[in-house]
Amino acid sequence: MKHNKLDDMNCSIANALDLIGEWWTILILREAFFGTARFEDFQQHLGIARNILTARLRKLCDNGVLKRVPIKEGAKRHEYKLTAMGRDLYPTLIALTQWGDRWLHEEGAPVTFTERASGEEIADVAIQTKQGRVLDARELALIPGPGATSETKERLRLLQLAWERHTASKE
Repeated sequence: MKHNKLDDMNCSIANALDLIGEWWTILILREAFFGTARFEDFQQHLGIARNILTARLRKLCDNGVLKRVPIKEGAKRHEYKLTAMGRDLYPTLIALTQWGDRWLHEEGAPVTFTERASGEEIADVAIQTKQGRVLDARELALIPGPGATSETKERLRLLQLAWERHTASKE
């Protein structure tokens, strides 16, 4: 496996991008959420080269995002199914889609997401308090989590100091 600078970063975004950040990978995940399961269907829907699709599917399976299952008992052909880890990416893909719709498609969204039962369009993905109040990025504080390294803790301490200086200068 090839390693790069992202491998050593104590950052969940960097680690997630290392796994799913390549653009074919995101599109493969989109297709999996749309219900695509067979290799040939991924290839047809995406127009992706077989070797690239093989490598991306292998990486997603090896890392637990997808699982490769026989089409039926004893079959040589397989399908690719989202795991719980893969299904947890659903809000991320919806948020990315909504961002693209808002900022990159002046003519309107290529696809809209609606609730099957009501037919109503879904709300925009938002960061909320546990009580449901929508938060702006300026309302969030970054605190070290249990996996924070000493470097991450120092970085967050410096960010907090910068925030305090910034807010004090506005008073």
